[in-house]
Amino acid sequence: MWTEQINHDPAHTIMNTGSIIPGRPSMGSWVFYGLGADTNDLPGFVVLLSTGEGGQMQPIAARQWSAGLLPSKFQGVKLNSIGDPVLYIANPPGVNARLQRDSVDAINKLNRAQFTALRDPEIQTRISQYEMAFRMQTSVPGLMDMSKEPRKVLEMYGAQPGDGSFASNCLLARRLAERGVRFIQLYHRDWDHHRGLKANIALKAAETDRATAALITDLKQRGMLDDTLVIWGGEFGRTPMSQGGDGRDHHIKGFSYMLAGGGIKPGITYGTTDELGYAAEENPVSVHDFHATMLHLLGIDHKRLAVKFQGLDVRLTGISGDVVRDILV
Repeated sequence: MWTEQINHDPAHTIMNTGSIIPGRPSMGSWVFYGLGADTNDLPGFVVLLSTGEGGQMQPIAARQWSAGLLPSKFQGVKLNSIGDPVLYIANPPGVNARLQRDSVDAINKLNRAQFTALRDPEIQTRISQYEMAFRMQTSVPGLMDMSKEPRKVLEMYGAQPGDGSFASNCLLARRLAERGVRFIQLYHRDWDHHRGLKANIALKAAETDRATAALITDLKQRGMLDDTLVIWGGEFGRTPMSQGGDGRDHHIKGFSYMLAGGGIKPGITYGTTDELGYAAEENPVSVHDFHATMLHLLGIDHKRLAVKFQGLDVRLTGISGDVVRDILV
């Protein structure tokens, strides 16, 4: 693959939204908007951030999972990886489910009256989010309860539920997929190895490789992999030459993504770089090509998934993007 942006935040932005312009919908929001979700008790788009031991923990802006110009009900919902997954998920002392239901009904009655007067679609979003929050008070505790996961599954992932690790989030991602969440996005930070590459990349591999393989294996064993597209990658790559003797700089001209399941041919590689590993040379894939292919695998024509905004048809793939058909089953 190749991309256009060499610094983290704009590179995150184009990889997530197809544009360097802030305020465009993220790919998870586009998928949720186009396909809906198979659950009424959890958000259709969930984001999980994991912790690691590298110490960099670069910030990830919440606009990376924003709905942008789409209705805000399609934005991603970030669940906390440590502690309560959602703040105030439990009722306060003295408030039972019946009283909470009555409170939500009263608030939404006022919201519906306001919508009748103003016709603001964001009021409809507010109503639906109150309802979702109420249902999540029941669904989230069950989602997070790992006590019924077999010991062999926990060992396969290397997960200790509740520790906020990438392994635990991979297991949680499988549980979210089982419950009908449409798009699940995991972030694992601390890959910016401008120095100390050898030790740090080994640390990151130890945190991610086992859990990634376990997730794919688990999905396959449960008969879910054919209907689940797993994507693994970052906002750009790293240079093939060293930086400062023991590091690697940002690199946009050639890097790799891994895709599994969901209609992808297994066991193949696609594209090559030049002899230095510097630039994608054979079958280069752009960010828009990647997005077009992802949407195609999910049953969406990227040229038709569009919304009108300021007189333009806004799409995840902008005005370009081709489906990479050679990697499809």
